[in-house]
Amino acid sequence: MTDFYQPDLGSNPDDPFARDADGKLVRRSFWLDMSDRSMVLALTAGIGAHLTNEQKRAHLADVRRDHLVDQVCVQEVLPPED
Repeated sequence: MTDFYQPDLGSNPDDPFARDADGKLVRRSFWLDMSDRSMVLALTAGIGAHLTNEQKRAHLADVRRDHLVDQVCVQEVLPPED
């Protein structure tokens, strides 16, 4: 199964990342109604900023916005190997 973010629905039942028992987004229209720019801002500086890169990639693929991965996911810079 894909590594989707699992929000704590006890503390925030209206979380836009909520998924049903089958793993489908409950508030899919929330994401589909966003422009690309709004999606990038939401996942970098807004409600999705705390997600891991893998969770962001999975979410973007699920809402068919894979083309935004480079703008949303932070590139990790690794030091050179000795």
